[in-house]
Amino acid sequence: MMRIVGLDLSLTSSGVSIDGTTRVVSSKHKGVERLSDLRQQFTQICQESQVTHAVIEGYSFASRNSQAHSIGELGGVVRLLLHDLGIPYIEVPPTSRAKFATGRGNASKGEVISAISAKTGLVFSGGGGNDECDAWVLEQMALTKLGITEWTWTKEQVSALDKVDWSALER
Repeated sequence: MMRIVGLDLSLTSSGVSIDGTTRVVSSKHKGVERLSDLRQQFTQICQESQVTHAVIEGYSFASRNSQAHSIGELGGVVRLLLHDLGIPYIEVPPTSRAKFATGRGNASKGEVISAISAKTGLVFSGGGGNDECDAWVLEQMALTKLGITEWTWTKEQVSALDKVDWSALER
């Protein structure tokens, strides 16, 4: 049985979605201790949930963020973790995630939450609400690609899947 996790990685609140249930993973530590703590938490989640595949939001190269190097470190830690656990992963460009959620690749995080909440009735709120929503969207993208989502998406939304390399789902 395939078990997919959607991961929206962030140093302060990473969104996680498995079977449509979302949560936030965070750490009170800083620096390498934070990376170690987050790696341990992601390891536990993947092992306890018997994750077989992961969908990760790719790096936002256009972002102007002073945390870019640290976020890159977290991305590397999680990618290495998934490799070590034998979990193939798919990287989704941020614009594809936004387009899948809203029909527009340049939609803001607020627009993504609004569109998903209006469609599903799900509520994503609080400090990590947008991270949880993004993780949920990433998981739904894979489920849609596999033809096993419970939701109906427009042709425009589904076209966002075309910009993603889904070959890892075949492993």
